[in-house]
Amino acid sequence: MPLALALWYVAGLLVLSVAAIAMRGLPRASAIVYAACGAIAFALLFGAAQRLIAFPDATARLTLPLGLPWIGARFRLDALSCFFLVVINLGAVGACLYAIGYGAHEKEPGRILPFFPAFVAGMNCVVVADDAFTFLVSWEFMSLASWALVLAHHDEAENRRAGFVYIVMASLGATALLLAFGLLAGPSGGYDFATIAATPRPEWLAGLVVVLALVGAGSKAGLAPLHVWLPLAHPAAPSHVSALMSGAMTKVAVYGFIRIVFDLVGPVQLWWSVVMMLLGAGSAVLGVMFAAIERDLKRLLAYSTIENIGVVFTGLGLAMAFKANNIEWAAALAFSAALLHVLNHSLFKSLLFFGAGAVLGATGLRDIEKLGGLIHRMPRSSFAMLGAAMAISALPPLNGFVSEWLLFQAVLVSPALPQWGLKLMTPAVGAALALAAALGAAAFVRMFGIVYLGRPRSPAAIKATETDPWSLAAMFLVLALCLSLGVAPGLVLDAIAPVAHALIGARLPEQSTMAWLTVAPIAEARSSYNGLLVFAFIAISTLTAIEVIHRFGSRAIRRASAWDCGFPNDDPATQYTASSFAQPIRRVFGNIVFSARENVDMPAPGDSRAAHLTVETTDRIWSWIYEPLTGAINRIATSINRLQFLTIRGYLSLVFAALVALLLTVATWR
Repeated sequence: MPLALALWYVAGLLVLSVAAIAMRGLPRASAIVYAACGAIAFALLFGAAQRLIAFPDATARLTLPLGLPWIGARFRLDALSCFFLVVINLGAVGACLYAIGYGAHEKEPGRILPFFPAFVAGMNCVVVADDAFTFLVSWEFMSLASWALVLAHHDEAENRRAGFVYIVMASLGATALLLAFGLLAGPSGGYDFATIAATPRPEWLAGLVVVLALVGAGSKAGLAPLHVWLPLAHPAAPSHVSALMSGAMTKVAVYGFIRIVFDLVGPVQLWWSVVMMLLGAGSAVLGVMFAAIERDLKRLLAYSTIENIGVVFTGLGLAMAFKANNIEWAAALAFSAALLHVLNHSLFKSLLFFGAGAVLGATGLRDIEKLGGLIHRMPRSSFAMLGAAMAISALPPLNGFVSEWLLFQAVLVSPALPQWGLKLMTPAVGAALALAAALGAAAFVRMFGIVYLGRPRSPAAIKATETDPWSLAAMFLVLALCLSLGVAPGLVLDAIAPVAHALIGARLPEQSTMAWLTVAPIAEARSSYNGLLVFAFIAISTLTAIEVIHRFGSRAIRRASAWDCGFPNDDPATQYTASSFAQPIRRVFGNIVFSARENVDMPAPGDSRAAHLTVETTDRIWSWIYEPLTGAINRIATSINRLQFLTIRGYLSLVFAALVALLLTVATWR
């Protein structure tokens, strides 16, 4: 795919965004807009995948007469850009297919349709930008379009709060990236990426840029402690938008971090990896702990995104550690594992949000305590959600297992690191990831069991019906991709290899030449995985067990009451609940992570009123960082508010002082 053609596709998305305003009120406007957006996204997906496979080492550049005078807007298409174009547009195709059916039930589609293609266009522009100005403008365009989608249902106070927190965090991230690019450009003002990458800079300045990039990209990705917007925004947005934000937009943030740190800053320093691994492992554990106790279905998925972003950043941090010690083969392994998890998470998290949207559309509920028994009323979407839950729980032969297995393979080669601190820290980080994986499996066993199994806990769950065919088609398409990547991951790893070679200087051994789709990241004699054989074993074992049971089991029909756990009452309220399932986790980690508090209202003997148990949890990061920061900003704003009452002479003096300060800064910079 030529770069010019890719930009024409992006322009088509922008034209479609404007056309959606004119189409408002037409009976099939939603279907037309989403179908056209999906077709353009598929063209970008196909072109990027073809270029990544056929011309992996080629780099195309193009300058358009837009943006800053005498500079223009520069664009680039290389292996890294192509990979993330695949991730973005694969998620966009699935979301558009799902939205053709899901969007038909939207009460006010005019609040969504103009911004959805613009959101997709903004993400694509960020990935192909080749100078700081184009990157930042595209980044802000993406943020504003997604902010408008978060506020689509702004009649609810909770959604307005989510939009406010999101735009504040987006502004923080954009400011950090602006400062990072300003430091990278330096006094010469070379804002194009080629000039930035070729400019040497001192280690302290490079470290400061990495910290700013971590704040800027980490706030958009949802990396703790910059994650506070994510559990608010994802539930507020429509489900197909939530899928695109979690599956694609957070990956654009990962792209931005990789582009700055691995491509533009210069040689990797060792202490960067320590910060990255600690933040990544901490985010993984924190996110999955909140997911394990959350009752809101979409918020549960949002916290799970924080966990998986932590896994990705941990892989990138491990790649930095190996790269700083010139162990390129191990760095390529960790880097490839991180990129594969980027793709895998975009798939199974999109599928999970599609399933959550199906539940929300069928019942109008997000509280999993009020659901139950949906496997009988929504059998096809239940099957797709079961596959997604297995994938995100890293169970073979689905795709989530492969990328986490590769990351653990990188952890296992950490004894090759010469620093004793890293020798000790890396296994601890691996243990934290193992804990996160175990808690993640528990969280999604809880989610699927409470939502789909048992008996309905509310009239809405009783009346639920299966979702529409378009949504089901999108869900099963993504599920098929999850299975395909789990069975044949070597093909994707070979496609990722040029990206690792360009940024790390090494690549994994070629996997497609190995027999039976086997994956051996280091050497076949040391460790290998064969998804095809695992899938065949599971399928044959399952079919054999079914055949044995049906052939040798009794054919007599026996009827008996269901096991009621010792309770004679068959009321659905006697079932195991989500809160009771999460109670051990809440009790163990509550005082440390959640600031959990249980309030028990137990009537005295003889009192006929019902007993009540309420549980309050608080995000300590919000309480310790953001609440005091908000109060300080309000106080500062109140003090600065006096400036609007200055005289003309006072304003001129203030402007003169600011000008002198800026000139002194520029003079001392040189």
